[in-house]
Amino acid sequence: METAGGFNAGKAGHIAFDPVAFFTHPRTILRLMSWVFSIVVFSCIINEGYINIGSERLLCIFNNNADACNYGVTIGVACFLGSICFLILDAYFPSISNVRDRRRAVLLDLVFSGLASFLWFVGFCFLANQWQATSPNKLPLAQGSDAARAAIAFCFFSILSWVCMFTAVTCGQCVCVCVCVSGLKLSVICVAVFDCLFADDSAALPICSCIARLEFL
Repeated sequence: METAGGFNAGKAGHIAFDPVAFFTHPRTILRLMSWVFSIVVFSCIINEGYINIGSERLLCIFNNNADACNYGVTIGVACFLGSICFLILDAYFPSISNVRDRRRAVLLDLVFSGLASFLWFVGFCFLANQWQATSPNKLPLAQGSDAARAAIAFCFFSILSWVCMFTAVTCGQCVCVCVCVSGLKLSVICVAVFDCLFADDSAALPICSCIARLEFL
């Protein structure tokens, strides 16, 4: 059963948009940091991540592995666009009055943040490994070494920012999974998302209202 107060839906439309409060909110700051970090990663690779040695063919500075450069650019651009989309969603979120739409927005944020954290971790390990394997005898590393190190460093910073984003979402919303054991068969029978926002500063316990139930057979 959907409650009017799920995800503060009952307050939607009653709160005017405050730009100062919005841009000083920790979640917005994390969004902007993630946005900047992604720009640094893909711009470093695009601008100085490719070199040529006596020919028109461009070689990737990361051990001449084109997949490394392509991965860094792809994840950087994807998270750059994702940060913008979720920044707009954060600004629009208080005006969403439908509980189901709010739930979908939070779950989408949760999934994207978790996926971005994982992809940035893979990218950091991949680029760091390829940079370590790069031989100065094959590639003139002086041309793009600073850009390569910057890309690797900001991949690591991106991991931290997106993990913080994921943690912020999971701390704001508690996800409860109910499990049923039938003989030797273990099946998840429902996933309930609860609104765990405090009613006020003096509240001792969160307001937990079930707003969704998904059954898996």
